[in-house]
Amino acid sequence: MSRVCLVVDDSRVVRKVARRILEAHGFDVAEAGDGQQALDACRASMPDCVLLDWNMPVMNGLEFLRQLRAEYGPDKPPVVFCTTETEMSAIELAITNGAQEYIMKPFDEEILVGKLEQVGLL
Repeated sequence: MSRVCLVVDDSRVVRKVARRILEAHGFDVAEAGDGQQALDACRASMPDCVLLDWNMPVMNGLEFLRQLRAEYGPDKPPVVFCTTETEMSAIELAITNGAQEYIMKPFDEEILVGKLEQVGLL
């Protein structure tokens, strides 16, 4: 059975890179360009995991995460923040609001696969 990862990022390039890595590891990939699109996608069909950017138009990653957790609970789907935000306070904020993991941009296959293994998806 295939697993679906929703890649949420306003950068088409980042979505493309993530898609290539995820598909190479057996995931089907859905994409969203902002948090509102991502929330709509989750309401339509819940993915197995979410790779989430922080800074996006319309609804940012943290707002999306808060709404997702309010509607669907604290654990599912696992969310991995993927962002340029490097402050420890930002990382703590992401985790306390329900993210399971956190990776910095730019990321590579080794980093992304490692985080997916940590959250039990690989």
